[in-house]
Amino acid sequence: MMMDVDLTVALIKATVQIDQPISEAKRMVGTGFLVSVPRDDGTSQTVLVTAAHVFEKMPAADVRIGWRVQGVQGNWRYVPSNMTIRTANGPAWYQHPSQDIAIIPVNVPEGLRDVAIPAEWLADDATFINEQVAAGDEMMTLGYPHGLSANVAGFPILRAGRLASWPVAPSTSYPTFLIDLTAVPGNSGGPVFMTSQGGKGHAFVAGVLIKQVEDDNQRLELGVVTDAIFVRETINLMLKAQGFGVNPSASLKPAAPAPMRTPGGPTTDTQDMTRRVSDTAGQAAKPSQGEGGDTVTPEQSPAN
Repeated sequence: MMMDVDLTVALIKATVQIDQPISEAKRMVGTGFLVSVPRDDGTSQTVLVTAAHVFEKMPAADVRIGWRVQGVQGNWRYVPSNMTIRTANGPAWYQHPSQDIAIIPVNVPEGLRDVAIPAEWLADDATFINEQVAAGDEMMTLGYPHGLSANVAGFPILRAGRLASWPVAPSTSYPTFLIDLTAVPGNSGGPVFMTSQGGKGHAFVAGVLIKQVEDDNQRLELGVVTDAIFVRETINLMLKAQGFGVNPSASLKPAAPAPMRTPGGPTTDTQDMTRRVSDTAGQAAKPSQGEGGDTVTPEQSPAN
């Protein structure tokens, strides 16, 4: 069920930076967002949604999650913590078998548990049909391009672009679609969404930004989005696995603050940004074939 809500603000609060230092001067950066998943017993659990390659390309066992905490006077502070994504038994996340989607259960710090969006806000095939989603519709995304945040509190940067694909349903035939914006390193894993202000009747999360499109090493100002239905499917895979007792848990530990880099403000060294990944897969303007495919041109390169 889609909701008439201020989805933009809700997703800003639910979106976090994922980063992992790889040297004194560089760090890998991606984006994720929090979703509340109901259990059969009436309780809920919070999962972090991102592109699978964000976790895959971060080699260490722990990543840093950029939480924000609001003070009594309304000011916000950046309070990151480390989260384990790998154990001796392997990855702690759940991954879609054919799409670049990963989720991981996370224990959100006290006071932040209400920022996760309900899983019912994730679109499915019926959403695209019922809302008459069409080429040219405006969509928005949130993320941390080149590790930049909107402010020193660590909130994500909001950007907008036009839907550049048609048709977009069914997802079995068209698992990804294009939006007309520049997807740069650090944007991978960010939510892509539509609001009622964009001309649709309801607000909903349309998908997850996973790649940028390039041709002969030139960016074509296009981003590749995986449909949100595959987030729903990954959540269902997680619930089934947990029902069989397969329940990896991501533990949180205190972390040193990440350097906050903001446009027009004090920054760290310019090398402190996401390392660009050179892997390629699929073809532009066609459904993504996932990571690890044959190298072809034009290329679809991961955005982180």
